[in-house]
Amino acid sequence: MNREPQMNEVNPAQAEENTPQSLPTTAEEEYPTRLPIIIKGVKPSFTYGILALTIAVFVVQEVSAVLVGFDLAAAIGMKINQLIHQGEVWRLITPMFLHGSILHIGLNMYALYLVGQSLEPPYGHFRFLMLYLLAGFCGNVFSTLFSPYPSLGSSTAIFGLIAAQGIFVLKNREFFGNRAQRILINVAMIAGINFMIGLSPGIDNWGHLGGFLGGAVVAWFVGPTLQGQVVQTGEGLALILEDERSASEQLVAGLVVTCILVGLSAWAIFLR
Repeated sequence: MNREPQMNEVNPAQAEENTPQSLPTTAEEEYPTRLPIIIKGVKPSFTYGILALTIAVFVVQEVSAVLVGFDLAAAIGMKINQLIHQGEVWRLITPMFLHGSILHIGLNMYALYLVGQSLEPPYGHFRFLMLYLLAGFCGNVFSTLFSPYPSLGSSTAIFGLIAAQGIFVLKNREFFGNRAQRILINVAMIAGINFMIGLSPGIDNWGHLGGFLGGAVVAWFVGPTLQGQVVQTGEGLALILEDERSASEQLVAGLVVTCILVGLSAWAIFLR
């Protein structure tokens, strides 16, 4: 078994932190004094869980290579077009948990750690996990459609997180004021640089593109839309931002987007 398949490699870089430290210009016109801004959210525990799971899978890959002479997990789960067309559809999901080298997993897990910590809190656990899985899925679908080579790696999903970070700021730019443009430019530069790196031989840039587009779609239709409320805290007044969508609305939107993306992917791969 060739243990050096195409790799979905990403060069991580951290976008600016999503939480402004002072009241944005648009909100300053409504409130006469500067207020601290707090974005309500959860702890990024799913980010850490994905990190732990992916590292554990890599350990299994390395151990199996020693014990049986080849990477058993990659053989079972990496993206191989012919096997996907024969019905092994789990290969559209499992590649995002597999890696080809210590450098490969190190770069991708570092990127996940940076982006996941800032994105999971406003998204919540359910939407963040859905975003990660759907972005990785769409990346592997694109790779199946447009690249004949085997591939594996979590950067399909990580490119989706990068896209979602930009969409989050774009949709809620009134709360970021003048910082919104800088953050969006930063996100665009990160994506652009990594797409350029993806033109190198041995890197599955179609997977990157599919993950980026999938993440953007999920973020636009399912991602947080913030609303603000001034409240009294122990340290004085603060502007609290939270998602205006209820849990049921998030669930319905997530299911609809998931069905559409999976349905279109099934049609493109198996039915067209």
